[in-house]
Amino acid sequence: MVNRGVAVVVEDDDDIRESLRDILRQSGFTVHTTASGTEGVEAVRKHNPVLITMDLGLPDFDGIEASRRIRTFSYAYLIMVTGRVDEADALMGFGAGADDYLTKPFRPRELRARIAAMLRRPRWSIMEPAVMEPAPMDRHATEPALPEPSLLQPAVAPVVLETEARLPAVGHSFGAEEADEFRDLEHRGLSINEGTRTATIDGKKVELTRTQFNLLLVLMENGRRVQSKEELVRRLRNDPFGSGSYVSTAEERVIEVHMGNLRNRLGDDPKAPKWVETVRGVGYRLAP
Repeated sequence: MVNRGVAVVVEDDDDIRESLRDILRQSGFTVHTTASGTEGVEAVRKHNPVLITMDLGLPDFDGIEASRRIRTFSYAYLIMVTGRVDEADALMGFGAGADDYLTKPFRPRELRARIAAMLRRPRWSIMEPAVMEPAPMDRHATEPALPEPSLLQPAVAPVVLETEARLPAVGHSFGAEEADEFRDLEHRGLSINEGTRTATIDGKKVELTRTQFNLLLVLMENGRRVQSKEELVRRLRNDPFGSGSYVSTAEERVIEVHMGNLRNRLGDDPKAPKWVETVRGVGYRLAP
C-alpha cells in the first residue's frame, strides 16, 4: 500500500469518525482522529497532516472557525464532510479555506475519488488559501459593499504594449533580461508588468497575491473574451492547453473567492465594475 502521509479527522459523531478513519487508512494514510474543534486544530498543529476532514457541527466551535484557525498555519488539503446541505454553508466553508465539500451520507468510493483528485494537484504552490477578504467600504454606505455579479455590454480589449508572452510558471523569478521578454498590459488605468509581476492603477502600485496577479493576467490577456472558472483553474495549475483535465466544484468555488479578493484589492465596484466583470453562470472577463 502506498503511504500517503498523515490525515487528521475532525468529527464528533463516533460512527462517522471511525468510518472516516477506516477509509483513510485503507487509502494509505496514517490517521489521527479528534472529536472537537479545539482538538482538531491542535492535532493539525502537532502532526502537520497532508489531509484534513472537517465536520461543521462540532461541540465547541464549528468547522468554519476551526478551518479558519487551521489556515493560519497549515496548507493541508481540507475537505468538509458534513450533513449541512445549504449552499450558504458550502460557500462559507470554501471562504474559510476548504478545498472540497462533501455532504453526509457519503459514499466511501466518492470520498476516495475526491481525495485522489486533490492529491493530483499541486498544493498551494499555485493558489494560496482562498480566505475571504473584507469588502471595501463604500463612502456613501454604512456597511461594506458586497461583491455581486454583473453583466455589461461588450467593449474593447486591453491595450497590448508588447507581444509574445506567456503566463510565468509560479515560483519562477526573472532576471532583468528575461523580464524584458514579457509584455505590459493596460486597461482603463490598470497596468500590469508580466516580467516584474507588478500592478498599478494610475501609476500607484497595487499589492496583489500570486494568485490574484495570475488571475488578473489571464483576464487582461483575453480582454472581453469570457474565461470560464474551469479555464481559470487549469491556467493556474499550468495544465497543458486543451488538456480537458478534471476541475472540481471546490476548485471553481475557490476561483470565486479569489476573484472577490482581487476585486477588493483593486477597489473595484462589483455593481459597476471598472475592471473585473462577472458573466453569470459562466465565468469572468474584463469590464468594458
